[in-house]
Amino acid sequence: MSWLFGYKSKVPEQPQMPESGDQSTAGQAAGDQTLTKAERKAMEAYRFDSSALERAAEAARTLEKSRNAKEALDLSKLQEVTRQQEYMAKVKEYEAHIENSKVEQKRVDHEERRKTLIEETKQQQQRAQYQDQLARKRYEEQLSQQQRVQEENLRKQEESVAKQEAMRRQTIEHEMDLREKNKMKLLEAELRAKAKVDRENRDLTLEQIRLKAQENRITVMEGIKTAGSVLGAGAQALLTDWQKVVAAAGGLSLLALGVYSAKGATGVTARYVEARIGKPSLVNETSRFSLLEAVRHPIQMFKRFKSKPADALQGIVLQPKLEERLRDIAIATKNTKNNRGYYRNILMHGPPGTGKTMFVKKLATHSNMDYAIMTGGDVVPLGRDSVTAIHKVFDWANTSRRGLLLFIDEADAFLRKRSSERISEDLRSALNAFLYRTGEQNPRFMLVLASNTPEQFDYAINDRLDEMVEFTLPGLEERERLVRLYFDKFVLQPAAEGKKRFKVEQWDYSACCSKMAKLCKGMSGREISKLGVSWQAACYASEDGVLTEKMVLDRCEAAVNQHKQKMAWLSEQEQLDHKSITGGRGSE
Repeated sequence: MSWLFGYKSKVPEQPQMPESGDQSTAGQAAGDQTLTKAERKAMEAYRFDSSALERAAEAARTLEKSRNAKEALDLSKLQEVTRQQEYMAKVKEYEAHIENSKVEQKRVDHEERRKTLIEETKQQQQRAQYQDQLARKRYEEQLSQQQRVQEENLRKQEESVAKQEAMRRQTIEHEMDLREKNKMKLLEAELRAKAKVDRENRDLTLEQIRLKAQENRITVMEGIKTAGSVLGAGAQALLTDWQKVVAAAGGLSLLALGVYSAKGATGVTARYVEARIGKPSLVNETSRFSLLEAVRHPIQMFKRFKSKPADALQGIVLQPKLEERLRDIAIATKNTKNNRGYYRNILMHGPPGTGKTMFVKKLATHSNMDYAIMTGGDVVPLGRDSVTAIHKVFDWANTSRRGLLLFIDEADAFLRKRSSERISEDLRSALNAFLYRTGEQNPRFMLVLASNTPEQFDYAINDRLDEMVEFTLPGLEERERLVRLYFDKFVLQPAAEGKKRFKVEQWDYSACCSKMAKLCKGMSGREISKLGVSWQAACYASEDGVLTEKMVLDRCEAAVNQHKQKMAWLSEQEQLDHKSITGGRGSE
């Protein structure tokens, strides 16, 4: 009996049968030799090696005889349990691996399905695009075919109209030819009849001519004889009587004296009337009272008398530093006028449309003075008369009782450097006359010059200037103030007054004005004011008379494009001059 795995079992002793074993082995070997190679290979798989069992039985018997049999058995059990647990762990690990394989297979299947869907979607998109291209091509072919049909119909109509026009023209020409032929025939017949009548009445006509000539000759001769006898008798009577000779000489002398006196008095009166009542020809606009202007424009003259002094910068948008400087000039000018002091001469230079002329008018109204505006370009065409015209202007300015603000726009047209080759002798004389009249400060009038290119002034002109003010293009804040000012003036106020065909759609006016101010970079105040007029024109041109935000922005973009086009038209030298005038200022 032996103990194996905790159980006591009786191992039967096997009888030793070597001979039979040898015989079976020999028989088996003999049988194997009779088998084929495939059959022997198949038989090898079913053979059982019994030596292992024998060794196990031997080990069990040895273990049973040992003193540590029980501990060995427990150890064998523990080893068996450990092997079972390891086997179960391997089984679970295998199951987990199988599950991971299934998950990975699902992920791969999902990825393949996703790729398949993407590919199908791409194929569908390509198919849809291809179908859309085919549809577009068909539509374009239909349009082209329709266009060809229309062109063919139009061509046929034009040919028909041309044929009809040609037939009508031929008919008219034929009628005109017939009329011309008839007229020629009538004229020829009339000439023939007149020639025939003239030939028949030739003798009678010649006789009438002779009689008229003879009568005229007799009448002339009798007139000559009568005039000679009268003049001879008068001369004889005058020469024989010395009193009559003295009286005739005195009468002629008095007549000549009267003529020359009347001529001189007329010139003096004309100059007085021109200085006191009228205005010189060089002055284009003035607020000074004149009888002629009062008769022509009584309402405007009444408004001038009724108007009161106002702020010099009212309605003018400039940069803060420039506004502060101009306000100081306005206060100084007003106090100078009130104290009857000497006025200062000012130069205003900068790009066009920046508010120079507007400020001059406001300055005159603020200071309770009259203003007169002339242009330097009007002096050039006068030639030799330019000196006389300039003297007339200053004589007229010296007669002002309220004080006159004489504003000369584009002054560089005739006040340029005398060393320049482009200045003529007449302009040089006009410049000298201007320098003579402005050599000293004057309590009667204040001189203000304006120019876009002040570097062209003669040095003597610069010596006459007491202060120079530069007007620059408006910056972002000034443009926004200008846009809001003109939007209120040209859009909101007319809409509030209820004018015909002028309504405004509701939108965010403030944001729209800010957006337009950013778009109008580089534009002057005059260009922005014209933009306000274009808004009104857009509203008047619309079908329903309603101004929308899109219309306002479209007009603004059109004005910006026009400004860019104007800048592109400038030549290179003009662009350099423009850059030197603006100096890069007015930008953000």
